[in-house]
Amino acid sequence: MADITDSRNSHVTSTRLSAAVSKGTLYKWISWIVPALVLVLWQVAALIGLISPQVLPAPSSVAATAFDLARNGDLLVHLGVSLLRAATGFAIGGTIGLALGILVGFSPLAQALLDRSIQMVRAIPFLAMLPLVIVWFGVGEVAKIFLVALAVLFPIYINAMLGIRQIDPKLMELAKVIGLDRVAIVRRIILPGAMPSILTGVRYALAHAWLALVIAETLATTKGIGFLAMDAREFLQTNVIVLTMIIYAIIGVAADASVRLLETRFLSWHANYAKRSLHVR
Repeated sequence: MADITDSRNSHVTSTRLSAAVSKGTLYKWISWIVPALVLVLWQVAALIGLISPQVLPAPSSVAATAFDLARNGDLLVHLGVSLLRAATGFAIGGTIGLALGILVGFSPLAQALLDRSIQMVRAIPFLAMLPLVIVWFGVGEVAKIFLVALAVLFPIYINAMLGIRQIDPKLMELAKVIGLDRVAIVRRIILPGAMPSILTGVRYALAHAWLALVIAETLATTKGIGFLAMDAREFLQTNVIVLTMIIYAIIGVAADASVRLLETRFLSWHANYAKRSLHVR
């Protein structure tokens, strides 16, 4: 009798899993069909003259422009420079933000000393800080990387701090009861418990990094996707401007997908993320 019950339970479980995977596959296809449909409608509207090429060129024209720029090497050079700036700024700002978030999350004294000042700086818009950044660093690479790092720092700091502060106190009491030392508590309870919030901060930080990079690349520069867009604006090259927007969108989607893979890897123990991993597959 027990064997029959176990067999039925396993059959029900496998059926539910297959249904979840099938539904997840359907949703995944829908998520790609919608933007593809938008591209098709955009192309048709451009071909029949509903949209002027000066206002919004056809996707085929943008693709041809991308091919020409990639063939002569300009696109790869500008893209490489922008990615290097973004990666360097993200690494610096993310490291500092994570360190500050962990420090403030663990220590009420550190919160009293640092948090209010950090929140005040966070409230200052990027454009308002731009003149001061130019005075400090000039218009070279350091200024651009500084702006990206500053944009990345705050989302990771806030989410790391909140993630640590929102750990269930009952888990901390349980850890003390079973005799875990402080290092084990941090490694087994606090950091895993704060990881969903930290990764959410990383996702926000990636979006902020590209926003800051766009602003940074309006400074005096001769390379970068932002420069490519500004230069195209001077010559009314709408197809190049649209191409840079598409590049930013593709990079943003790729970066977000990378963070989702990290969530699948590091949060497989979490019920919500385990369900999400089924849909991703």
